[in-house]
Amino acid sequence: MIIDANNIILGRLGTHAAKKALLGEKIDIVNCENSIISGDKKTILDDYKAKFKRGIPSKGPFFYKLPDMFVKRSIRGMLPYKKERGKTALKNIKCHIGVPESLRDKKPDTLSNANISKLPNSKYMKVKDLCNHLGANLK
Repeated sequence: MIIDANNIILGRLGTHAAKKALLGEKIDIVNCENSIISGDKKTILDDYKAKFKRGIPSKGPFFYKLPDMFVKRSIRGMLPYKKERGKTALKNIKCHIGVPESLRDKKPDTLSNANISKLPNSKYMKVKDLCNHLGANLK
């Protein structure tokens, strides 16, 4: 299954992908950098800055700055990743920045119930902008 994350709410995308992966499907998520985090921009930035400062750099917790790994880590939180069932489900999920060459000819699915139009207000932030702010070198 290929999911296009363009203008899709990250939390709803994650729950859908986690459920499908636990059932044994292989999931490819394309355009991860264009997924949406809902909420006020200042609040989102403050929350993630606090998460990045937490802990010890050599011991963790570890957070990724690139959008594909950022999305995969947020999906990991929705899986029982310390158990064997969750480990295999996490291996079945692949996240990509843009659309890779091997998936260009296949038609991706879109989640209509997780679209940006479902937000009651216009307060949101793209994962790409958040990752740029946290220190990723994206164009």
